[in-house]
Amino acid sequence: MLKLTAAAVLASALTGQALANEKIKIGVTPGAHEEVMEEVVKVAATKGLDIEIVSFSDYVIPNQALDDGDLQANSFQHKPYLDNQIKDRGYDLAVVGYNILTPMGIYSDKIKSLDELKDGAEIGIPNDPTNGGRALLVLQAQGLIKVDPAAGLVVSPLDIIENPKNISFVELDAAQLPRSLADLDASAINTNYALEAGLNPIKDSIAIEGNDSPYANVIVTRTQDKDAAWVKTLVEAYHDDKIREFIETKYEGSVLPVFKISE
Repeated sequence: MLKLTAAAVLASALTGQALANEKIKIGVTPGAHEEVMEEVVKVAATKGLDIEIVSFSDYVIPNQALDDGDLQANSFQHKPYLDNQIKDRGYDLAVVGYNILTPMGIYSDKIKSLDELKDGAEIGIPNDPTNGGRALLVLQAQGLIKVDPAAGLVVSPLDIIENPKNISFVELDAAQLPRSLADLDASAINTNYALEAGLNPIKDSIAIEGNDSPYANVIVTRTQDKDAAWVKTLVEAYHDDKIREFIETKYEGSVLPVFKISE
């Protein structure tokens, strides 16, 4: 019995040592996702997990890099975008936890209210299907347009069935939208890119997505890794009270913690 107990203790110690030596790479995008992950790194280190952050300037490469095995996880996207990527590209990826909600805002250097938009105004939206659709749904919620309900969350300008102000939609890479404000009447900008450009979603947007948004962001791994011990440690580190406090203090409501474990 004594030998069995000693063996169990040794096995436990070796398991802890294995986790302490675990090193992973996580893909993020600049702004809130990267800033929060920098804090997660500190918490994860106390739990024996060494995280290297890899920052990407677009939304396409992080999933490809994860599926290829160049990353062990990523934390930059909402679930509708991931679902669309899996459908279109055949990735074998899984949601292992939720992290933050970054409400999309409408910004302008030319007007103070959407009511000031003139006939034929130009509005910039992201050129990827899910974020572009998200922008159109935000504008629909503001009463500017109406889209075909059958389109669901993946909406394009072709799905607009009412456009009383004859708005033209300019589709651009999401990272370029802050710079488009000099040329367009308004643009729909994801919060991470807004913050990177020095825009405060609460103070500077002329309209913003509601808290009931279905676009909560997720932590993603390859399906084959989703039950690994390091994944549990990663999610626990992200969902730590220190991370919640950091998010609530730093972003003052412009980024919201939505911590829940995926089913």
